[in-house]
Parts: sequence; C-alpha cells; structure tokens
Amino acid sequence: MEKNSVKQENGGRVHKDGVNNHIQEIRLLGMWILLGIAIGIVVGAASTAFSWVLTAVTDFRAEHPEVFFLLPAAGAAIVFLYRKFAQNDGGTNQVLATIQARDDVLFRSAPLIFISTALTHLAGGSAGREGAAIQLGGSIGNQIGKWIRLDDADRHMIVMCGMSAAFAALFGTPMAAAIFSLEVTSVGVMYYAALMPCVIASLVASHLAGMLGVQAEAFRVMDIPEITVLTCAKMLAVAISCAAISMVFCMALQGVGKLYEKWLKNPYVRAAAAGCLVIVITEALQTDVYMGAGAGLIQKAVEQGQADYFSFFWKILLTAITMKAGFKGGEIVPAFCVGATFGCVAGQILGISPSFCAAAGMISVFCGVTNCPITSVLIAFEMFGFEGETFYLAAVAVSYAFSGHYSLYKEQRIVYSKYKAVYVNDRTK
Repeated sequence: MEKNSVKQENGGRVHKDGVNNHIQEIRLLGMWILLGIAIGIVVGAASTAFSWVLTAVTDFRAEHPEVFFLLPAAGAAIVFLYRKFAQNDGGTNQVLATIQARDDVLFRSAPLIFISTALTHLAGGSAGREGAAIQLGGSIGNQIGKWIRLDDADRHMIVMCGMSAAFAALFGTPMAAAIFSLEVTSVGVMYYAALMPCVIASLVASHLAGMLGVQAEAFRVMDIPEITVLTCAKMLAVAISCAAISMVFCMALQGVGKLYEKWLKNPYVRAAAAGCLVIVITEALQTDVYMGAGAGLIQKAVEQGQADYFSFFWKILLTAITMKAGFKGGEIVPAFCVGATFGCVAGQILGISPSFCAAAGMISVFCGVTNCPITSVLIAFEMFGFEGETFYLAAVAVSYAFSGHYSLYKEQRIVYSKYKAVYVNDRTK
C-alpha cells in the first residue's frame, strides 16, 4: 500500500514537472517570436537607412570623382574615430567573438561602423558593406538583450538574430540570412536553438526593407547548360579553381595585414599610405570599377557573361590593401565579385556558359572564404533562381571540400574537420 502511494506521488510530481516544463517552453517560444519581430523591425530599419546612405555616397562619388583623392584622409579619419571611441577595430570578428562569449560588441559600434563604412565608400575604397551591416545588427541585438536583461546564452542568440536581420535587409535574401548566422560561427556546428527567431527576424527585416525601397539582389543567369559528363567535368574544374581562389583571397588578406604590422606600425600612416596606394593602382588601371563593393562587375559577369581576365586579381589586391589598413565595410561582396569575375573567365576558357560559371563561381568563392555551404546554396536559389540547382549544389560542395580551413574570420572556430568526422575544436588559423 505504501509503495503504491509513493508511486502515485512520484507519478504526480513527474506529471506536474512535465506540465511546468511545457509551460516554460511555450513562454520561451512566445518570447522569441516577439523578439524576432522586434529585432527584424529595429535592425531592418537601421539597415535600410544604412543602405540608403551607402547608395547616396556612392552616387555622390560617381558625380564628383575628385573625392577619390580624399581616400588617405578618409582612412586617417576612420582610424581616429576607432581609436577615440572604440576598444578595438570591431567588425564581424567581434560579433562572432560575442556569440562565443569571448568579447562584447558594444552599442557604440553601430554608429561607428555606419560612419566609417560610409566614409570608405564615399572615398572609393575597395570594400563591401555586409560586414558593417552584420556588426550593426549584432550591436543593436546585443544592446536590446542588455536592456531586457537576457542571460548570456539568450543574448548570444539575439545577437545572431541581429546579424540575420541585417543581412536579410541588405541583400533581400531572408533564407540565406537566417542560416548564415547559425552556420558562420563554428564550422561543423549549427545553432538550431536560434533558428526560429533568426528566421522571423530575417523575414521581417527583408520585407520591411523591400517596403522602404531597398531592392533585393537578384541576377538573370543566361545559357544554363544541360547535365552531361562534359559539362559536369567542366563545372568541377571551375569549382576546384574557385576553391583555390578563395584560399588565395584569404591568404592575401592575411599577408597584407602582416606586411602592414611589420612595415607600417602607425595606424594613421598605414591608412594614409594604403589610400595613396589604392589611388596609384586605380589611376594606373584607368578605371573606377574596383571602387566600392564591385556590384557593377558582378552584374556584368553574371548577366552579360563578360569580365576582364585579371579583374579578380585586382579586386583581391585592392580589397586586401583597403580592408587591412583600417577602412571599414566587409569582404563578402568583394568575394562575390572575385568569384563572379573569375568564374566568368573560367567559363570563357573552358567553353561553357560564362554567365552561368560566373554565378557558380560567385557562390563557390563565398563558400570557400566563409565555410558556409548551406548559406551558399540558399544564396544561389534566392539570387539566381532554382534552374541549375544541381550544378550550384555540386559547386558549393566541391568548393567547401577543396578550400581547406581558411576563413575570412579569425574568430570562426573549426569544430569538426571537413575531411573526417572528428572533433577539432580549434580556431581557424
């Protein structure tokens, strides 16, 4: 009789605990739905304003090309702002470190990255915009998490929501944006707990940006080939080559950074000298196509199948010189540009659609420098459509496998090896 009473008592307690746990899960679900919507609105609005500003300064530079000669002064000004108001140089690395509880992306990083990226683009530095947007979204998400007193684990998740929202608002690719923040932090691990709020934040931010006039990135790919042994072999060659180019891009950034540290230790001198060098190279090339992110080169390569043979080389070089000197923006869109132009040239050489190879090259190099294969495939679907999906999927898989453990981000952790199902738990070197 006593045993039965004990069983009934324990059974009741277990049932009660189960109900309480379920109620707690429902509360958490509701909280993250609301937070995802809030982050989507706030970060989406901020990223939209950021997009407007970058468009305005780029148009101003096109109308007044003489501002390009202010690039050294712009670099020195950016260095001053960061030395005066920031603890470090920030960027995507700081956001990733915040997610991994090794740093804290501060709210004042948001206006700093906003202003410094605008200065970089105004003066014609070779830089993207997504790194700035990711830091903008991450810092806003982190601050909101502090205001509502989230614990550390939840604050890391809300930072990821901010990253996703900013990426989605800027590119109009909510699927890729939602997965990017889950995938980029650690190679081999996906943070599925943040999936739902990141998806919600991405969708809200993307739709808000679209309503406010920010056009989604999309390209018309021409002459998608049929699947044959020959076309597969050619695309395999393109993907392997793009994996190699992604490693070259990462090594160029690292190498230029080391040269700066050795020979130009003063950050003001470094930024000014880099600005002068970019001006000299650009004037020697007699073109302005390498200024900014390189969107014009991407569009020409993908939609027209046209690219100069050495466009990818000059974009790598000028981006490394610009970004490692202290200018702000990001390396992802330049990586898109490098992949699109290189893929286009590879297609011309191999006799397969240069337009399609540019699209495949764009996502292959992106995958190689970020180690984010799922995001890469989703970018292909959202920017190019689903036709040719077999080639896109194969190109990303090959690039991921052949690109080694290089990365744009020193804070990206290698958790599992790409080549063997073993636990590595080390940072990318």
